Amino acid sequence: MPPNTAPPTARPAPEPVPARGWLAAVAVALGTFTVVTAEMMPVGLLTPMGAALGVSPGTAGLTLTITGLVAAVAAPPATPLAGRMDRRTVLVLTGVLLAVANLVAAAAPNFAVMVAARVLVGIGMGFLWTFAVGVAPRLVPGHAAAKATSIVFSGVAVASVLGVPLGTLLSGLAGWRAAFAAVAVLALVAAVVMAVLLPPLPAEGPVRVGGVVRTVRIPAVRAGLALTALLVGGHFAAYTYVRPVLEEALGAGAALIGTLLLVYGLAGVTGNFGAGAVVGSGPRRVLAAIAAVLAVVMPLVPWLGATGAGAAAALVVWGLAYGGVSVSTTAWTTAAAGSEREAASGLFVGVFNAAIGAGALLGGAVVNAVSPAAAMFTGGGLALAALLVAATARSPRPEA
Repeated sequence: MPPNTAPPTARPAPEPVPARGWLAAVAVALGTFTVVTAEMMPVGLLTPMGAALGVSPGTAGLTLTITGLVAAVAAPPATPLAGRMDRRTVLVLTGVLLAVANLVAAAAPNFAVMVAARVLVGIGMGFLWTFAVGVAPRLVPGHAAAKATSIVFSGVAVASVLGVPLGTLLSGLAGWRAAFAAVAVLALVAAVVMAVLLPPLPAEGPVRVGGVVRTVRIPAVRAGLALTALLVGGHFAAYTYVRPVLEEALGAGAALIGTLLLVYGLAGVTGNFGAGAVVGSGPRRVLAAIAAVLAVVMPLVPWLGATGAGAAAALVVWGLAYGGVSVSTTAWTTAAAGSEREAASGLFVGVFNAAIGAGALLGGAVVNAVSPAAAMFTGGGLALAALLVAATARSPRPEA
């Protein structure tokens, strides 16, 4: 060894992660899976649910709108309303609330009661999202926080693409009310699992309103939120009404449509992990590609859906593209926010849920005024607008 050269300092081994920490992250992932499945459930049930409650498919789609809008409003005040309550208790009570809400939906005798049930789902969703975002890093040592967070939000990715087709299949086998009852059971299971596996999680400091204001002033953050609103809103303007479109184009029943939506879901899971593998090099190209594909494939569904093979091909491409939206828009927004990532996450959740509700509302208006097929063009138009934003906005970080 040359003189005056200090020996290399060995890096300390990272603190081992207890198995209970990973299990706790999985428990919260079950909670996020449950709440997103509950939110999306009406998508595959619009036709039979609307018929039973005496409303049109377009009006039945309001059940999705209501949930998204209520969740967007409920999320910001969730922390001050919870006060100093242990966050484990909040998450468990949220699971119980979701169970009650879905039992009410399963037994709803009319559309007004269904609306009330969906308001409860929206409140539960707003609270669960708010606290799930902050809980994950507290479950494991610091070096494993990112992985724990990805586990927690894997529930969202899987539910976003598999919850609807599974509900549709169950509806075909046992009726749409059974699908809501099954979600109620799932919510109770999630509540019990979180109660058993989560450690005590006392409240931390209050949310800084000033951080939210500063975050909104960042142009790249605003661009990320705009991309989220356009892509998510466009998707739900079309996807909420994909069952009526396929029924009209293909003459398919619940079993075949449920199978097609399951194919879509599997493609979406693949798209989620595929986008996650490449978005680190820069989200602009990924989001531009997603927007371009969605702008083309959604308007083609009424024509491609005339055959089983065409419908399957369209839904596979749609699923692959939309499956990458959540991870890519999150990467854009949080990268743009820098040190204000927590505030940006809250804004992202609010915009995402508002876009779900607004997209379903816009699609329902188009369905009632024109046709279900016209909703596919509406979704494609919003995706085209997202492509323009991705092409012109400043990227939050250099593209590799």
